Amino acid sequence: MPNKVEEFNAYRAKMNDKLLAENNKLIKRIFNLDTNAYMAGALDVKTKELLGLVASAVLRCDDCVKYHLESSKNAGANKEEVMETLGIATLVGGTIVVPHLRRAYEYWEALEESEA
Repeated sequence: MPNKVEEFNAYRAKMNDKLLAENNKLIKRIFNLDTNAYMAGALDVKTKELLGLVASAVLRCDDCVKYHLESSKNAGANKEEVMETLGIATLVGGTIVVPHLRRAYEYWEALEESEA
């Protein structure tokens, strides 16, 4: 059975490498802004990643949700914090977010399984 977390990370890394190899200044700057935005500042990294998770769910970007779920977990978020965050995202985004909520829960389970 394929490992969802490994598959996602391998694909993301491969395609990011290809995109960055094109040497497009605008794309490189956007990637850099994204990296810097999620660094610790007035808000800690975990809080910023949970905020990114809300925005990603509301915008219905499954790849973004997966990325922020894993980044939140790596920053120390636990299941209760993630579920509360996804609850707020669903409240803000409405019922159209529910399919993304399902996939987010499934991916969180995969993250938990990958550390076992």
